[in-house]
Amino acid sequence: MLSRRDILIGTGMAGIGALARPVTNAFAIAAQPKTPVNFTVPDGACDSHTCIVADPAKFPLAADRGYTPETASLDEMRSVHRALHIQRVVIVQPSFYGTISSCTLDTVRQLRPNARGVVLIADNATNAELDQLRRGGICGIICAASEAHSNPEAVRNLFKIAVDRCQGRGWHVEFHGGLPEIEMIAEQVMASSVPVIFDHFGGAKPALGLNQPGFDTLLKLVHSGHAYADASAPYRVSKQAPDYPDVVPIAKAIIAANPQRVTWGTGWPHPEHIDGYSKTQPVPLMQIDDARNLNLLATWTSGAAELKLALVENPTRLYGF
Repeated sequence: MLSRRDILIGTGMAGIGALARPVTNAFAIAAQPKTPVNFTVPDGACDSHTCIVADPAKFPLAADRGYTPETASLDEMRSVHRALHIQRVVIVQPSFYGTISSCTLDTVRQLRPNARGVVLIADNATNAELDQLRRGGICGIICAASEAHSNPEAVRNLFKIAVDRCQGRGWHVEFHGGLPEIEMIAEQVMASSVPVIFDHFGGAKPALGLNQPGFDTLLKLVHSGHAYADASAPYRVSKQAPDYPDVVPIAKAIIAANPQRVTWGTGWPHPEHIDGYSKTQPVPLMQIDDARNLNLLATWTSGAAELKLALVENPTRLYGF
């Protein structure tokens, strides 16, 4: 049976040479930019948070995943980045792959030397396996603290294990958790011998403003230089689409704390769990305008120098480009 993707692509490409024709907005199911980028993107710009969702027949999803997203191909990602004038990318392994890193490694392989990967590793991963990941372009591991957020001791232990596994490999820890979890590990971050990055504005909730509990701790860690913050995917923390005005004070405060410790990413292809779908039923991808969000970054920063830090210099340093 033809999939919805097959029908769309087949209809649009009939008689033109479907295998050779690049993906365009007319044929893509995963979101494609709709707004022109309104500033000069510096050379070497990096999308620091993205992934693809491959054909599960080739790269199976984790059996214990929470949901099944629609597929999003590498060609579609390339189309997004051409529109955004982005040359580099970091593939962050999504939760529905669990600790199965084969899709992430394959994507990085196809995009090297302009790609790096960040993965979630199994508790029993050996040093030899970690070294193999490093050779495959992996530069960091995920600490999924949200799984243990109600237990400070468990969160601190997860973070300690992640730091220990990064030692001697030039890796960083990507911390997935909110402001309460960041407060739990603040002292460990200050003492960490490896870089740490907090994704999606550190989980700050724009509706709660600048005085929300834990936000001052996030700013102190970024200001100290011991942590990075990823100013990506504002739709993950705000409901005020399309320009997320409530994110503006949060984003500007993080950037002002230390412009040399901020990165930016699309979050493409924007997978999202939606109630009402079974675990195995493909969930539609969110249709986010990544060019519009990139333009927002230019309004949060104070000029070309800070933009270059977020898009080029900081990811170059953190991810090892």
